[in-house]
Amino acid sequence: MIKLPDIRQKFSDIKLQVEQRVNHPYLLKYIEVPEIDQDKLLVLLSIMERLELSYNELENYATTTMLVQIALDTHELISNETVDEKNRQLTVLAGDYYSGLYYKLLADSEDNFMIKELSKGIKEVNEHKISVYRNESRGIDELMTSVKRIESSLITRFSNYFKVDLWNELIANLFFMKRLLREENQFINSGSSRLFDRLKDINFPHNKHSVITSEEKRELLFICGQYLDNSKQTIVKGMNQLPFLNDMLEERITSIVNEHEPIAKTLVEEG
Repeated sequence: MIKLPDIRQKFSDIKLQVEQRVNHPYLLKYIEVPEIDQDKLLVLLSIMERLELSYNELENYATTTMLVQIALDTHELISNETVDEKNRQLTVLAGDYYSGLYYKLLADSEDNFMIKELSKGIKEVNEHKISVYRNESRGIDELMTSVKRIESSLITRFSNYFKVDLWNELIANLFFMKRLLREENQFINSGSSRLFDRLKDINFPHNKHSVITSEEKRELLFICGQYLDNSKQTIVKGMNQLPFLNDMLEERITSIVNEHEPIAKTLVEEG
């Protein structure tokens, strides 16, 4: 009897496949090794785990979707003003290169429906990036909705394709929470982050060029904490409703949600 690889083995093997495809020798002389969002890869594999797919199909779908994600993440680095012009151009080239790998792999598979679905995800991510980075959001809820879409649209389009959209609410909140935790940590340590800068502009519109006070900083952290609280509650509830949640993903989700302490508890501890 042939023993099929378990989720951990699949994850390790396919992560290696993605790494091998993105490690272009020339590009890596000038730009950093692209970061692979391992949690998104794990979610992709977990979605497909109970579907009737061959290992080759699973590998192809996961690899191509991760290449798209890496392309989107790489293009996002272009907005960093500290990047010199040559590195900026190479970063654009790298993002386009990863996109080209994705289109080639899916074209070879002749899966036009998946191409269309992921293309919708790409369009949605880019539209919301424009809204966030050009500061077009009209309020905090709209800003946070855009951030959530940026972080999850590609993966939710993927789950829509396989008609397992019961995953979508958990996916959206998980990656939204992960992004908020990263932004919160950056803001606490440096006094600035892309998201918190936008929150500051919305919440304190007359203080765009001044250093924020301790009270204003506390207020922004409180706002972020409320969204973290809500996402945490949704994720915990969703974990109990999803059938066949594998141990590896459950452990990772639990680790992420435990990074955040509820706002009420934090305020009590701070006095």
